[in-house]
Parts: sequence; structure tokens; C-alpha cells
Amino acid sequence: MMRDLSRQLVAAARLLLVLTVLLGVLYPAAVWAVGRAVPDRADGSLLRVDGTAVGSRLLGQGFEGDQWFQSRPSAGDWDGLASAPSNLGPSNPDLLEAVDERRAEVAEREGVDPSEVPPDALTASASGLDPHVSPEYADLQVPRVARERGLSEDTVRALVDRATSGRALGFLGEPAVNVLELNASLERAE
Repeated sequence: MMRDLSRQLVAAARLLLVLTVLLGVLYPAAVWAVGRAVPDRADGSLLRVDGTAVGSRLLGQGFEGDQWFQSRPSAGDWDGLASAPSNLGPSNPDLLEAVDERRAEVAEREGVDPSEVPPDALTASASGLDPHVSPEYADLQVPRVARERGLSEDTVRALVDRATSGRALGFLGEPAVNVLELNASLERAE
């Protein structure tokens, strides 16, 4: 009986040692190696300008000033720790008031009729951190940004086109413009 117990303890100790090496050393090392093979994704998809990280291509952020393309509104003020929607329903008076205020603000800033303001300029994404705007919203901002930066509208439109990604796999989702990449390219265009 004691012999069986000691055999079982030795087998359990061997199993513990093998699993510790396998799951505590080899597996984490393999995951780390795969992460190094795809550094852009493993490091947070950082966008670097002149060697300095200016943000993540995957997270939206706010931009102050008329010389920048503006992002979608954010329910959590672009706080990555507070990633969440506002949870206000489409008939909620607070949401309706916020949408009306945003519509008037965007229409005034862009010099257009309020009916021309696209929906993504008015509402936050589900995460509140979407880094993209629609090509329509980016196009609406081209004249203002070109004027403020002293660039031609054609130059700015070309930058918008370069920052626009198509549908995933050619048919999923909608074309989108990454605002951080677009604003970074504006800095290089001057």
C-alpha cells in the first residue's frame, strides 16, 4: 500500500514538473515568439512619427483645433479604460439633445447645412474608441483642414484616400478613414 502511494506521488511530481515546463515556460515562450513575429499587432499597433509613438491605430482619440480632422464623438472621452457606449436609447431625450448639439456644432465648423452632417459625426461608436470615420465625414472636413493648413484641397483629398481602407475581404463592413493616420500624414505634407 505504501509502495503504491509512493509510486503515485512520484508520478504526480513528474507530471507536475512536465506541465510546469510545458505550460509555464515553453507555452509562454512560444506565445512571446509569435508576438515578436507580428510586432505591430503585439505592441498595440502604435503609430510612430519621427520615432515617437503618437497613438494606436486601433484606438480613437480627440483632436483639438481646426487644423485637424475630427474623430467620431466618444461616450467615454476616448478613455481606453472606460471603453463603453453611452447606453442611451434612440428615443432618450439626452441622446437626442446631444445629437442636435453635435449636428449644429459640426455644421457650423464645416460651413454646411445641418442636413449634410453624416451620422458618424453625431453618434459615438459602440466602444467609444473607434479610430475611424466614414469617407463622407472625412470629405466634409477637407475644405476646413486644407484652408487651416494652407494646403490645396486636392492634396488633402489625396491624403484622405491614402488613409481610407476598403471593406474587409472585399464585402464586409464599410470603407473607413483612420483619423490618427490621416492627421499624422498631414504633419508630413506641410
